[in-house]
Amino acid sequence: MTSVPAVPLTLEGSSVLHQMMRFRWPAWKALAAGERDAVLGEALAALTAMEQSAVYSLIGHKGDLMFVHFRRSFEELNRAEIALARLRISDFLEPTSSYLSMVELGLYDSTLDLYKGLAERGVEAYSTEWNQEVEKQLARQRQAMAPRLWPAIPDRKYICFYPMDRRRGETENWYQVPMAERRRMMHEHGMIGRRYADEVKQIITGSIGFDDWEWGVDLFAEDPLVFKKLIYEMRFDEVSAVYALFGTFYLGVRVEVGNLAELLKA
Repeated sequence: MTSVPAVPLTLEGSSVLHQMMRFRWPAWKALAAGERDAVLGEALAALTAMEQSAVYSLIGHKGDLMFVHFRRSFEELNRAEIALARLRISDFLEPTSSYLSMVELGLYDSTLDLYKGLAERGVEAYSTEWNQEVEKQLARQRQAMAPRLWPAIPDRKYICFYPMDRRRGETENWYQVPMAERRRMMHEHGMIGRRYADEVKQIITGSIGFDDWEWGVDLFAEDPLVFKKLIYEMRFDEVSAVYALFGTFYLGVRVEVGNLAELLKA
């Protein structure tokens, strides 16, 4: 297998944008009550019309609100971002961070099986025949995995979002590990997640070339304690213990658009 590419195939779906905001409470409270109502009315109408967007009230100092948008393309994400910026309520929203990514499903098993079969047939890597066979495989997988590639934002009370990398250090480098070994470790890693599947909905997004980290992880649940239990247990598996680096964690409570006025009551 040394003569075939080391990169596993992936499937991509929804384009995703997280926007973390701090709310300018002093300026908001200085508005007359009637003006606040007008600003909120405009915001509620616009957010209600935004399908596949959700608002979360962040816990802690990293921000007050987090807007999460799932769209069919980056162009649609850009339109959603601009639409939010054009609202009068944006005068009271100060961006603290953001994250751009795309739903990604890694195909370690399918990749190894396909590459092995092509190599045994003597098909040269990246030749026309090779590329055609790869595209056939991806097309079948896209159809089978469509619900996971284009998910709705889970209707759970809590969200935990964090970015992460795979280590590329001098002694431990994920990208120099043979694909079969990476597949084994990712399988063991995934088995832990499956044990929590009834309690946590997980959406993995790829961000290589899009943002500062390599992947984004969204976890959705009714009880935030499960985030701690899941992530703590995963710390002990090989792929996390040796190769994982984690960014900033954001924990939020889902705010239905109709309840936004109550949350922002001056």
